[in-house]
Amino acid sequence: MNFDLSIVSKHLPELSPEQIAQLAQYAELIAEWNSKINLISRSDVENLPKRHILHSLAIAKVMAFQPDSTVIDVGTGGGFPGIPLAIAFPETRFLLVDSIGKKIKVVQDCIERLGLTNAVAFNCRVEEVDRQVDFIVARAVTQLPKFMDWIRKKIKRSGFNELPNGVLYLKGGDLAEELASIPEKAKPYPIRDFFDYDEFDQKYVIHVPVKR
Repeated sequence: MNFDLSIVSKHLPELSPEQIAQLAQYAELIAEWNSKINLISRSDVENLPKRHILHSLAIAKVMAFQPDSTVIDVGTGGGFPGIPLAIAFPETRFLLVDSIGKKIKVVQDCIERLGLTNAVAFNCRVEEVDRQVDFIVARAVTQLPKFMDWIRKKIKRSGFNELPNGVLYLKGGDLAEELASIPEKAKPYPIRDFFDYDEFDQKYVIHVPVKR
């Protein structure tokens, strides 16, 4: 399939034509792999640019990662949001983690074919990652209180980005109960403020600063 990524270049004009071309190639790779492995709904493949790539890049509207930052993408699946972010921030290091081996094989293939030198994929649970990083990103992996229990000790104490080190979490719906159930003071950013499409109603990037 040939994907039109103009929706991404329209909303993120800072991305170069080469980066947009990489994102288009990534969409094609996901469509190719999705015919073999269920990464996203098959009926949703044509919506990859908006619902998956642009959605992932909502994080870039909240946080412009500084060079030499390190980020873990937990439960990356087919590489969302980690691969679009790795393309957008080539000087930031991304560790893409998933416990399902066949999905990590897809991610490894995409990283290799896209020529990404700043992304590495690991077949493991985040609890098994033996390092600390600046940020952790994820796309609706589980309830936020449970997620925070998994990752708190993975966040570095001090940071150098605009936002405090912590979590950038993509999630939708009524978040009041989840946010009230974690000790950190989280801030939800409505994605509709960045991308004015119905698909992003009640969808958020949640920043959770983690102090240790």
